[in-house]
Amino acid sequence: MAFVKACALSELESDTPKRVEIDGTPVSLVKTEGGVFAINDICSHANVSLSEGEVEDCSIECWLHGSSFDLRTGKPSGLPATRPVPVYPVKIQGDDVLVSVTQES
Repeated sequence: MAFVKACALSELESDTPKRVEIDGTPVSLVKTEGGVFAINDICSHANVSLSEGEVEDCSIECWLHGSSFDLRTGKPSGLPATRPVPVYPVKIQGDDVLVSVTQES
């Protein structure tokens, strides 16, 4: 896996999504009490940015129709979304948040 610097850890506010682009992939970064998570920023139900939604209890809610996705697994927890969104591995090195959006071969 190739990890790429997404942002500085100090740029992330707790429970506030931050949209970044990594190798052309839109990613929403979220810092919670459970750590830092990276989830694809596009809702699987409607083509809208998840980073514009609210974070609560390790899930992110799509602002358009209210579907929530688990930040750890990408699985939706309610309708109208039925398909998960990709989640990506995260490493913290010093103040750097590193994310890998590549698949292992």
